[in-house]
Amino acid sequence: MDMQKIGNFLSELRKDKNLTQEELGEQIGVTNKTVSRWENGNYLPPVEMLQILSKFYDVGINEILNGEHLDEKRYKENAEEYIVADLMKKQKEAKRRIAVSIVVAVITILASLSIILLSTMLSAPMRVRIVCIAISFIIIILGIGVCCVLTVDAGVYECPVCGQKFVPSIKDFIGGVHTFTKRKLKCPKCGKKSFCKKRWS
Repeated sequence: MDMQKIGNFLSELRKDKNLTQEELGEQIGVTNKTVSRWENGNYLPPVEMLQILSKFYDVGINEILNGEHLDEKRYKENAEEYIVADLMKKQKEAKRRIAVSIVVAVITILASLSIILLSTMLSAPMRVRIVCIAISFIIIILGIGVCCVLTVDAGVYECPVCGQKFVPSIKDFIGGVHTFTKRKLKCPKCGKKSFCKKRWS
């Protein structure tokens, strides 16, 4: 993505409407400094502003992001490129969340085992040992909860019966028997409960 090219294109679109940066800013609800930053290629307008600019200038968001007017063929090609880029970004984010959940799981297990071992080695009263074991179980439950929240929507699950891809609810996710790549879930489309395979997109 060429930020300078995008900035120049935004500047051209504004000038075509015979507007100053200040006048444009007043019409779309931003300061002239913000408009200047966009047009200098220092910042990319956020998604909501891209939508506003797209309507205001009567151009596609793809054209803004490409920094030029596109014919129909190139518009479709660019749309596909952005879709692929978005899918890859989501896949990367899903894998990152899985990695974080693995780290959380390892820390949870190590912390719980440490507390249990420490409580058995201490010559403390039985009450203290019971409290230590209870704390370790609380840590395990919290760790499992964090891992579930991180991974429930990291990717999707595919029903082997009808091929439907879906994100399960937290309740079904936690309650589903699972292996590393499959989880027993109820498909929202066909209603069958089966081992659904994890897919990244």
